[in-house]
Amino acid sequence: MTDRLPDTRLRRAVHFVPGANEKMLTKSLGLAADSLVLDLEDAVTPDRKDEARAVVSGWLQDVDFGRQERVVRPNPLDTPWGLDDLRATMVTPPEAYLIPKVSTLADVEAVDAELTRLESEYGHPPGATRLLLVATETPRGVLNLPSFPECPRVAGMTWGAEDLSAAIGARRNRDENGVYLDVFRHCRVQTLLSATAGGVQPIDSVYVDIKNLDDLRDECRHGAWMGFTGKITIHPDQIPIVNEAFTPSEAERAEAQELLNAFVEAEAEGRMAFSFKGQMVDVPHLRRAETIIERARQAEEQL
Repeated sequence: MTDRLPDTRLRRAVHFVPGANEKMLTKSLGLAADSLVLDLEDAVTPDRKDEARAVVSGWLQDVDFGRQERVVRPNPLDTPWGLDDLRATMVTPPEAYLIPKVSTLADVEAVDAELTRLESEYGHPPGATRLLLVATETPRGVLNLPSFPECPRVAGMTWGAEDLSAAIGARRNRDENGVYLDVFRHCRVQTLLSATAGGVQPIDSVYVDIKNLDDLRDECRHGAWMGFTGKITIHPDQIPIVNEAFTPSEAERAEAQELLNAFVEAEAEGRMAFSFKGQMVDVPHLRRAETIIERARQAEEQL
């Protein structure tokens, strides 16, 4: 696998489901999340890893997920469970794996190589199962962020503040007003830039204060303004807020379409820079409008 396969899947709310929790899976299937992450890592105690792996493998084989993307978060390969997680769940493969605690490109390539071997062994199309990376859970991961999209199987990158806080000895990751401290703001911005520079989706980190929906809404709005395409969710109440923030509004869509129409007229006159509603616009504004229209179209298809 040498070339990146195109991946335009809509991933707004990427929702976590604890592995082997049948009740929570059933509930999640009725939610509006675009992706469901079947978690075999942090949500499962060591004594239940084998049981959870078997249950999640069964879900992949037997459960109709409908439009929702099936994502598995395995344990890291350097744990006693990581390889077994991949071997078992690749029998009926998910659309993607969310890989935790990557520190180097070699970590990503090791997962890629194992998946390539399993695709061949089980007769699956090569490269069809993609990788989403939790890319800032270790200090080395933060320093190596730009290299991760070099693996063609990578389709998206998100970041995490909780594991990194523990790894660097931070007492907290937000200030008393709920604003990320500098090192964590750096991780957020670098994940966005590294993902978009590498041509993969930037997905914003989880908001852990599950009762504070107002601040979640603000954080989602700012993330969408910056260029993130979605956000990790851990509670059902977060999903509609995330979906709304990362879906262009009717007003945004209407203005984007109006701008596209204006570009058609201007181009016919030999111009690609002109005044639109009191502002000078040119090709970057055209590209932004095209992105808004495309994301709105994808969101409509998910309904």
